[in-house]
Amino acid sequence: MIYTIGLFLLAGLAEIGGGYLIWLWLREGKPFSWGIAGGVALALYGVIATFQTFPTFGRVYAAYGGVFIVLSVLWGWGVDKKTPDLYDWIGAVICLVGVSVMLWGPRH
Repeated sequence: MIYTIGLFLLAGLAEIGGGYLIWLWLREGKPFSWGIAGGVALALYGVIATFQTFPTFGRVYAAYGGVFIVLSVLWGWGVDKKTPDLYDWIGAVICLVGVSVMLWGPRH
């Protein structure tokens, strides 16, 4: 389980960080190299997610979507300094419950 969570966190940081670097390049006039670094980070996100041990692409990416939402809330809080409100936290918990059901629900 630690391996799974670690990969989700690493993939999330690559995706959000890559998207953020591209945002800064295109929207805030940062150097082109920031956009290139963002593109590399986004490509790494795609590679990192393939290291999950779950057998189906759809399930991994669906579960990752919930993790991405939580990480995005945390990114906004830590990097953009936008404090999440009660409904952001409730939504994040709902997403994590959904991820847990999808990944670790009993199957036959």
